[in-house]
Amino acid sequence: MAESRASIETLARLSEDAFEGDLDQGLLGNLRDLREGDWTALPTGAELSIAETLEHVGWAKWMYEDFAFGSGTMRGDQPPLVPTLGAKSRPHDELLEWMREGHQRWLASVRSLTDDAELDRERLTNWDERVPTRDLIRILIGHDFYHAGEINKIRALLQGTDRLPY
Repeated sequence: MAESRASIETLARLSEDAFEGDLDQGLLGNLRDLREGDWTALPTGAELSIAETLEHVGWAKWMYEDFAFGSGTMRGDQPPLVPTLGAKSRPHDELLEWMREGHQRWLASVRSLTDDAELDRERLTNWDERVPTRDLIRILIGHDFYHAGEINKIRALLQGTDRLPY
């Protein structure tokens, strides 16, 4: 009997959509209308900029991949997981490249699973628990969509477009 990878491929596709495939709700799609100043600006009451939020998203991809599929040796407060010299975020292009690289590493690890049975295998997390692989993938899909919405809201507040068209 052939091993099934249908669930793995579905989850990988959803991961792609959450990150960059869905132009309206995905993470990178919500960056398309940003003005240069929007990257680091803070609307009233906000504590994190869009760039800082993206740092967090990239951090999660690198960290989850390292602990679930790699050596589990990355430290969350050390480069490459945090910008050098105490900066809150990397420069725009560097940040996007770093995030994409982290996402590709994560996606390659997900796609390296040999069959759907591996989705039930528990893997190490950066918070020192073991969680089924399927749950880790689901968490990162939700994480991308969650922060895409957060970025959308920050952008709308900064640009004065925080209203529904109907």
